[in-house]
Amino acid sequence: MQRTTISTNTPWFRLEVDEADWAAEDPAALARWMEQLLLIRRFEEKILELHGAGLVHGPAHASIGQEAGAVGAMSVLGTGDKLNGTHRAHHQILAKLLNSALPDGYDPRHDEAVEEAGTLVRRAMAEIMGLSEGFCGGRGGSMHMRWAPAGVVGTSAIIGGNLPHAVGYGLADKVLGRDHVSVAFFGDGTLMAGQSMEAINLAALYNLPVIFFLENNFYAVSTHVSEQTRETRLTTRGAMFGVPSVECDGMDLVAVRRAMQWAVETIRTTGGPVFVEAILYRFLHQSGPLLGSQLGYRSKEEEAEWRARDPLATMPARLKALGVLDDAGFAALDARARRVVEDAAAALTEVPRGSNALQIRAGALPDAAAVEHGIRGDLSELNGERFLEAASVPAEARAEMKYIDAIAATLLRNMERDPRIVLIGEDVHRLRGGVSGSTRGAVERFPDRVFPSPICENGFTGMALGAAACGLRPVVDIMFGDFCIVAADQMFNGIGKFSHMFGGADVPVVVRARVSPQAGYGSQHSMDPSALFALYPAWRIVSPSTPHDYIGLMNAALRCNDPVLVIEHQDLFQTTGPVPRDDLDYLVPLGTARTARPGRACTVLTYAAMVSAGISAAEAAGIDAEVIDLRSLDPGGLDWDRIGESVRRTGRVLIAEQTARGTSHGARIAQEIGERLFDWLDAEILRVTGSEAAPVVSRPLNLAALGNAGKVEAALRRLVS
Repeated sequence: MQRTTISTNTPWFRLEVDEADWAAEDPAALARWMEQLLLIRRFEEKILELHGAGLVHGPAHASIGQEAGAVGAMSVLGTGDKLNGTHRAHHQILAKLLNSALPDGYDPRHDEAVEEAGTLVRRAMAEIMGLSEGFCGGRGGSMHMRWAPAGVVGTSAIIGGNLPHAVGYGLADKVLGRDHVSVAFFGDGTLMAGQSMEAINLAALYNLPVIFFLENNFYAVSTHVSEQTRETRLTTRGAMFGVPSVECDGMDLVAVRRAMQWAVETIRTTGGPVFVEAILYRFLHQSGPLLGSQLGYRSKEEEAEWRARDPLATMPARLKALGVLDDAGFAALDARARRVVEDAAAALTEVPRGSNALQIRAGALPDAAAVEHGIRGDLSELNGERFLEAASVPAEARAEMKYIDAIAATLLRNMERDPRIVLIGEDVHRLRGGVSGSTRGAVERFPDRVFPSPICENGFTGMALGAAACGLRPVVDIMFGDFCIVAADQMFNGIGKFSHMFGGADVPVVVRARVSPQAGYGSQHSMDPSALFALYPAWRIVSPSTPHDYIGLMNAALRCNDPVLVIEHQDLFQTTGPVPRDDLDYLVPLGTARTARPGRACTVLTYAAMVSAGISAAEAAGIDAEVIDLRSLDPGGLDWDRIGESVRRTGRVLIAEQTARGTSHGARIAQEIGERLFDWLDAEILRVTGSEAAPVVSRPLNLAALGNAGKVEAALRRLVS
C-alpha cells in the first residue's frame, strides 16, 4: 500500500507585517484610520450607555475590540464597492460610511471635521435607536442596516444569511460589467452554517469578485471555536473550495489592510473570490456591556491578554514612534471623535422639563401608522404597460399554444427584452430545457446570463436576493415546489422581509416553482408551496391555469419590483389554449381574477389545475356554478371586487384546491369571505382540498390524497341541496 500526501495549489497562507509596513503608509492615512478607530469605539460606548438607559429597544451587539479589522478592511474599498455584515456590524458600517463622506486626502490632524460624516454617524445612531431619521426609518435597528449610497447593501441577523447575498452582489457586478468588489463580513460561528459553505462554493464556481471576510473572535456567543469544529484552521474552508485564502492578525490594522490589498489584487488579476481570516477578539459578551468572564465562559486572564493588544492601546504608540501623532494630537482626535458622537446623541435625545431622565427627543420616533409601509410596492412600475385578457383577443388573432411551450417562450422573450434578467437553478442548461423543458433555448441564446447551480437552494436563492438588490432581475428555477422549504431562510427571512425591514427597497426576484402532485414523485416532490409564501406579505403569488394567463402574468412578474412566486403546475404542461398570435409582450394584471365559467347557483373559487376540474364538475352535476380562476393567491392580491360581486349574486361559496388541506389557501380565504361578505351568504362555506396526507408514490394513494373533479362535484351537490 502506498500513500501520497494530497496538497492544494490554491494560495493559502498567513500574512505577517512589521514596522516597515507601518512606516510605508501615508501619515495622513494613518491619522485618518486612528480617528476612525476612536470614533467607532466612542460610538459603541455611547450605544451601550443609551441601551443601559433604556433608549435602545432591542439588542446592542458591540464590536469593541474588533475595530482594527473593520477600518483596515475599509481602507482598501471604494464607495462603489459593496459590503454586508451580520448582527454585529456597527464597526464595518461606520468605517464604510465615513470613507464615503471624507474627501480625498482628508487629514484629521489639520482638516476640519466633515459635516456629512457627522450626519451619517447620527443617522446610524438613530437607526440603532429605532428612530425615523435612521437609514431604514428605525426598522432595522442594531442588526439590520442598509445605506446603498455608501455601498452598505444590507446586514442580516440570520447566521450565514448574508454570505449568499454578497455572492449576488458579485454576480450583478459581473453581469453588468462593473469593476467592483463585494465583501461579506461574518464570524467563526457563521462559518459552521451550511449556506455559508454554499455561498463560498457558488462564488468560486462563477468566479465572482467577492471577499469572504471572517472575523474569528473564537466565540459563537459563548461556544468556543474548538467546540464548534475539529479543524480550527478556518482558512481551510476557503482552500477546500479552491478559493485563495489568507490569515492575518485582526488586531493589527495594517496587517488587515495588506491582506485586503492582496485579496483585491488577486481578484483584479486572476478573478475571485478570496477568503480572508482576521484573528481578533470581542472584549464584551455577545450583546450588552458584560464581559465573558462575568458570565463564566472566558477567563479574566484570557481577556487581559487580548486587552493588551487592543488597537486603541497599541496604535497610538506606533503612530507616536512614526512621528504621525504626539500625545496632544491623539488627545485632539479623541476629543473630536467624542464630540461627533455626543453631538449625534444630543440631537436624538433630550431631558424634558421637570425630569432628570434622558429620553428620546419628541418627534424622533416613527409614526406607528406607518408600520406596514414598505412591505411591497404599489405596482406603479407597471403603469403604461399593455394589458390583455384572453377574452379580448379576436378569434382570428389567436393561435393554439402548449402550456410548457408558453413557459419557455416567455422566459426567452423577456431575456431578450431585458438584459438584467438572469436565470438561476439546477439543470437549467441541460436536458433540452431542464428537467421539464421550461428553460429550452436559454443557455444557447444567453450563455452569460444562465447560471446552472449545484444542489443548494438556500445558497442560490440568497444569491438571487443579493443580485436583485444590486440591479439584476433574477429568475430562480425551483425544480420541485417542496424544495422551497430547503430555501426557506432566504425565501422568507431574506426576500420576504428585505424591503420592509430596510424601509422600502426593490426586490425584483421571480421564483418559478414546479408543482407535480399527480406524477408519483412521492411526499417530498409533490407539494404546492404557495400557501407558505402567503404567510409573508411581501410575496406576490400567481398560479396561471392557461397559456394566455401564464404569458401575461409572467410578463407582469418580470416587470414587477416586488418578489413574485410563479407556480408552474405540471398537470397543465401538456394542455393547450389560445394565445395572441405572434404576441408575447402583453401583460395580465397582478391581483385580478377571471371568470372561467359564468353562473348563478354558487361561486367556485379555484386556481391552476382545479379550474378545469371545477368546470367539469359543474357540468357533470348540472349545476349553474360560477367558476372563478383566482390567478393571484397572495392575501393582498385576491380580487375581492370580482369575488364579492359573484358571492353577492350567488350567495354560496365553494373553495376548491388540489393540494393537501394543511398547506392550502382555503381556510384563510374562507375566513376573509366571512368577514367581508357574511351578510350575503345563504349557506356555509365549503372547501374541497386534498387529504391531510401528502401524496405518496402508490397511484391510488397518490390520487386519493388530492382534490379532484369528483370531490368538487360532490361538494357542489351538497352546497346547493
